[in-house]
Formats: sequence, C-alpha cells, structure tokens
Amino acid sequence: MYYLLLVFIFITSGLCMSIVNPGPRFPPTKGEVWPKPQEEIKDTAFYKFNPSHFSVKVTGHNCTILAKAIERYSYIIKSKNGVRRSLEPRRKKKSAHRSSSYQGRLAGLDVELTAPCEEYPHFEMDESYNLNVSATSVLRSSSIWGAIRGLETFAQLFYLTDDRNELRVNKTQISDYPRYSHRGLLLDTSRHYISMSTILKMLDAMAMNKMNVFHWHIVDDQSFPYQSERFPELSGQGAYDQSIVYKKEDIESVVEYARNLGIRVIPEFDVPGHTRSWGNAFPSVLTECYSQGNVIGLGPMDPTKNITYKLLRDLFQEVQEWFPDKYFHIGGDEVELDCWRSNPELREYMNQNNLTVTDLHSMFMRQAIPLLANDSEVVVWQEVFDEGVPLSTDTLIQVWKGSWISEMVNVLTAGHRLIFSSTWYLDAMSSGWTDYYWADPRQMVYDVTYNQTLLNGIVGGEACMWGEMVDDRNVMSRVWPRASAVAERLWSANTIGRRSMYDSIPPEVYHRIEEHTCRMIRRGVEAQPPTGPGFCIP
Repeated sequence: MYYLLLVFIFITSGLCMSIVNPGPRFPPTKGEVWPKPQEEIKDTAFYKFNPSHFSVKVTGHNCTILAKAIERYSYIIKSKNGVRRSLEPRRKKKSAHRSSSYQGRLAGLDVELTAPCEEYPHFEMDESYNLNVSATSVLRSSSIWGAIRGLETFAQLFYLTDDRNELRVNKTQISDYPRYSHRGLLLDTSRHYISMSTILKMLDAMAMNKMNVFHWHIVDDQSFPYQSERFPELSGQGAYDQSIVYKKEDIESVVEYARNLGIRVIPEFDVPGHTRSWGNAFPSVLTECYSQGNVIGLGPMDPTKNITYKLLRDLFQEVQEWFPDKYFHIGGDEVELDCWRSNPELREYMNQNNLTVTDLHSMFMRQAIPLLANDSEVVVWQEVFDEGVPLSTDTLIQVWKGSWISEMVNVLTAGHRLIFSSTWYLDAMSSGWTDYYWADPRQMVYDVTYNQTLLNGIVGGEACMWGEMVDDRNVMSRVWPRASAVAERLWSANTIGRRSMYDSIPPEVYHRIEEHTCRMIRRGVEAQPPTGPGFCIP
C-alpha cells in the first residue's frame, strides 16, 4: 500500500512539472508598434536604411516644435534607438527570397503638415496621422501633435536583422488616431521628491507610449516642494529640504519639454484634505483635531475661515500663471471628516447653520473652485461629485475608488465627463502589466447599461504612480512597462481587448511588449522586464 502511494505521488507530481526550454520566454517582435495602430497593413517587402542616404523633408507647414521633433527622431532612427553597431551590411550571396522582398534603400521621409502649428497641446487635440512607408515615405497630418505621434510610430518600425548588420523597415501603411483623448500618467512628487532629470525622462517615456497628459501631484501632506514666489514660506517650512524643491524655472522647463513632446501638464493642488504640509507655514488655515477634549494635531483646511480662501485664491493665481493648461486639478478626496466633527468651533458652526460634515466639504468646494481663473476647467476626484457639489458639465470627474462601474454610470447619467483610474494604480507593487491591460472603461459601462450614448462621456484615463514607495532609484522601473499596458488600452482599438474576464491576452501582445520594453531601455528608460526570462540587444 505504501509503495502504491509513492508511485501515485511520483506520477501526479510528474504531471505538474514545468518543462523549461532555453531562450527567451517571449522572443521580441521586430519593428512592431506600441501602442498598436488603429489600422496597419505591413508587407514582407522591406527597405534597407543607411543614415548617409536618408533625409527628412517638410512639405507643408513648419514650426519650431516640428523641427525639434524631426531632429529628435532622426537621431533616434540613425542610432537605432541607441544601438552602436555598424549599419553597413556584409557582402553575402543574395537568396531568391531576399531579392524578391528587398526594395532598395529608404531614401527619406516627407512630413506634410496640412495646418499651422498650435502653440500648446490641449484637451481633445487632433493626434491623427497617416503614414506610408515606401522608398520615399510620407507622413501626413493636419496637426503638429499628430505629426509627433506619427514620427514616434515611424521610429518604432525599424528593426535590426538577426545578424545585426542591417537596419530595415518594412513597406507599411498606417492610419492612426487615439481612441481616448485623455491618456495620462499621475506622478506624486510629495511623498518622495522626484528629480528634474527623472521627470524629463518620464516625459520621454510617455511620448514613446503616446500618452499626452502629465498629471503632476506636486504637493501633499508629507511635503510642499512647490516653491512659491508669492508664499515662499510654504516650501520654506513645508518641503523636506530646501535643496529638493521645484522652482519657477523648473516648472517652466517641464512645461516646455512636455510641450515639444505633445504632452499637457496638469498640476494638482489637492484641497481641503492632503494639506498638512501647508500648516507648517500657515497653521491657521487648517483645522485643529480633538480627541477627548484635547488637540491632537492639524487636519483638513478650515472651510469657515476667510483666510483659507484668500490663501488659495492668491496661490492658485500664481500656479495658473506658471502652468498654461486650461485644466487644473483641485483634488477634493479623502477629507478627514472626523477631524471637522471633533472641532468644537466647527460643531457650533454646523449646528447654527444646520449642516453636516459632508455639507462642509460641499461648501468648501463650492467656494474654492470659483477661485480659479475665469477660463479654467476643473478636474476633481470622485468624492466631490458623490457629495453633490454643483459642477459644470466641463468638469472632469476622476474615478478612482471601488465600485467603479456603478460610479461611472452615475457620473455619466448626471451629464458629466470622466477619466478613469480605479484599476490603474501603479503603487500596487504586486500587479504586473497584464493586470492593467484589460480594463477598458467604455466596455465596462457598456456591458452594464448597453447604452452607447453614455460612452462618449468617458474621455480617457490615467495610470497613477503614488510616491510612498518610489523615488529616483526605482520609479522608472515601477512605472514602465506597466503603464505601457494602460497606454495601449487608451490609444488602440478595442478589437485587441477581451470581452470576458476569462479571455487570455493574445500571444502577439507578449512578444510586442518585449520589443517595446527593449526599445525604451535603449532610449534610456529603466523599464523592468515584462514577461520573464529574456534579453535586450545592448
């Protein structure tokens, strides 16, 4: 009996063994684009690239942004995304297959911009383009932002042969545009300071993934690294250290760098909660929290004091002068209502005015939002909507909490637009890119309501990198390539997505993200391996 048991264990354990083959788990593709274009026809015919026989010509409108983009991508292509090897092919006998596919040298790229350049990227900007790769390739767009996206795609189509002696690009036709207009990345620079060089590299990576909104969560409870010229004491007393603050020239550098990549920069100054660092310089604008009759610390902003709104008005005016985007994120989430409830003065105020602590939050937001510039549009976290604050239809509601499908339906039914983040929190360290890949907010709403008219109110989404456990040493590898999954979901057609939680990710996606990760690494983005064992050509 004991012998039979051992035999059974041996057999069943053998059935569970994992057979491992040598080589990469998912060999990378060659010259495949991420995020996947809307329409792409690729031929087996190819052109050979030699930098000395290639030129880029602008045949339509031109501007400084386009000239810089052409210079940037010309360098990327000519250096094969950082590969430093000879691009001159060795002499070898031509095979019949090679001669039938070889179309000659790639002579150049004509960039036809059919409309004048815009100064700044903006909400719902045109990012469409058409690309025809042939002996003399043509990139055509009616927008400077579409031209930038097309240049990124063109650069991604090039690949090295297996012997690494030739750089090729296949004959290809692409018609492309984003599925969602708002494709963002939130970066928290309060919990840990993120250096300017890392922020700029993060913008480079966003452009590689065709993301177009940098949501800068610049201050929070822990620190106030924004160095205000009007209120220097905010960072003087609220930053971790005076050597790690963002000055006006730093912000101007980020905005300008992002502009040239077709990326909007939206600042977030989260109020009335997440403001403890403000209280080092201005304790009177915060609420004293009580326990058993004693003050135990400072909590959210005091919504009953005029000095609170005066500080916000003057600070917002300065911030909006430095950040030119029309949209401003005013936060409104996770307010410690128990602190307001514990404060004797606020309890008296609520009793006199027949208010609840939720009413106080609503009152605060109603008074704070009008402090922004007259032409501003507002982004808020979902709590502001949940508490019935009157909001214009142009306000974007950022959905981030649980029960997100019912939340989205409620927001859309009320006539508001939203951006989605609930399943795209990158601080979930145990989650891989596959966990982020499937979430499609429009599909989730449609599956519940079957109401196509609501779907246009979902204008996009954001991957959120909160800063508790990341700094300069690991933030890039935490974000990429996991955020690449979000980028593809927000750009590409839903035909590559799943309709059921039981569907699996198509194998080609695994192979394509391997190539894209190596591509990012060669351009200086310290992305982590996406799918297991493998390697990148140095």
